[in-house]
Amino acid sequence: MINLRKPLILASNSPRRKQLLTDSGFAFTIDVKPTDESFPADLPAKDVAAYICEQKAAVFVDDSMGKIILTADTVVIAENRILGKPADAAEAFEMLRLMSGKTHDVVTAVTILTDGQMETISDTATVYFRELADSEISYYIEQCKPFDKAGAYGVQEWIGMTGIERIEGSFYTIMGLPVHIVYQKLKPFFRD
Repeated sequence: MINLRKPLILASNSPRRKQLLTDSGFAFTIDVKPTDESFPADLPAKDVAAYICEQKAAVFVDDSMGKIILTADTVVIAENRILGKPADAAEAFEMLRLMSGKTHDVVTAVTILTDGQMETISDTATVYFRELADSEISYYIEQCKPFDKAGAYGVQEWIGMTGIERIEGSFYTIMGLPVHIVYQKLKPFFRD
């Protein structure tokens, strides 16, 4: 277990982020506060994850003394359109059909907040989906119910295993936490 000089708090309910942070050796607790995740309509799509991530961290500023607060946000961008979490199966189908046979970008931002000071870093990965049959999309939605995932899919799930031909960037950025960045940003807090 990696020991830090300050307690680490993961401000996320994502089971994937929890698993990735655990697997990378960090001890942490989870604390989530309600946050407005809306963003300005004129904000460039590539900046949305960082904006929301900082909003998630801002609600912890008064509680950040002597602690490290870690927030994250992931957006999927296809054809310059942000694909959030689908409301239902029909919307999930529409999102996956839009990405079928094309590339899309996944941007995950991470904010590290400690003693009132905030730093945000974004990482982008490009995903290449092969042409997906409607029956494959329907099967995936029925089996995996990807309604809690931006872009209506999990890279680690069936559709990722069978439908992604290539990735440029970090697999873990697509999963929701660029572990390589988090590790480097937490290194200054390692106990000797």
